[in-house]
This record gives sequence, structure tokens and C-alpha cells, in this order.
Amino acid sequence: MPAVIEVVSLIDAAPAAVFDLELDVDVHADSLAGSRETATTATGRRRLVLGDEVTFRARHFGLRWRMTSRISAYERPYRFVDEQTRGPFRAMRHEHRFEDLGDGRTRMTDRMTIRAPFGPVGAVVARAVLAPYLKRLLKRRAAHVKRLAETAGRGR
Repeated sequence: MPAVIEVVSLIDAAPAAVFDLELDVDVHADSLAGSRETATTATGRRRLVLGDEVTFRARHFGLRWRMTSRISAYERPYRFVDEQTRGPFRAMRHEHRFEDLGDGRTRMTDRMTIRAPFGPVGAVVARAVLAPYLKRLLKRRAAHVKRLAETAGRGR
């Protein structure tokens, strides 16, 4: 059984601006600097598009982790999906949705579904340990993107 994590954020910026920030690998790395996150793209581009792969390296739970994801769906500025192609999970799918609320405001929804390795034991660990941890990371990342988007919006 997969673990599902959802984080909803309201951002005072247009969906296109928030969408672009979410696909910027440097913004991603900066948002998770505490885990010494790095992101390397296969193409060298810093903003991802459909089909791009990115490899993340970070330290979580005192261990070094490496995960490669591919952008498998891309509907600018409303939605994109990244899915693990190699890494620690049996499966990981992260859907990003951007809803235009009018007046330059966006509802950003992160919905991550993970399946852990190691059968039933892995499923328990995913729900009890990994899901709460990943939810905190997604909230931290969303707060970082919100700050950047809203600060850029004030500069208009």
C-alpha cells in the first residue's frame, strides 16, 4: 500500500511564475540546503521540461541518498509530474498542481505517492517515518518557493 503526502500552499503570485520556480533545480537545492541537497540535470539545463532527468543527492537520516527522477507530464502552467527512475523507493510519483485563484494568486498542491521497498515492513516505515519526514520537506520547499515568488511579484 502506498503512502500519500499532500501539501497545499496559497501563493500571492501567478501560476506561471510559481510553476517555473518549481522546475528550477537551483531553487530546489536552495530550499533543502539543510540536507546539503544538490541537483544535477542530464542536459545541463537548470529549468526542467518534459522528459528531462535530474539526479538529487542529499543527506537524510544521517545517510547519503541519491535519486534520479524524470519529468513525465508537463502542462505549463497548471501541472507537472516527476517520477523516480532510480533511487531508494520502490516507486515515487510527485504531482505538482497550480490552480489560478485570480488576482495573481495560486493554489499550489504537492501530492507525492511513495512505495517503499521491503514489503509490509517497508510499508509501515513509509507511513510512520518517511511520509511525515517528506511532508516536512515539502512544506519547507513550498515556503521557500512562496517567498521567492511573492518577493519577485513585489518587484513589478
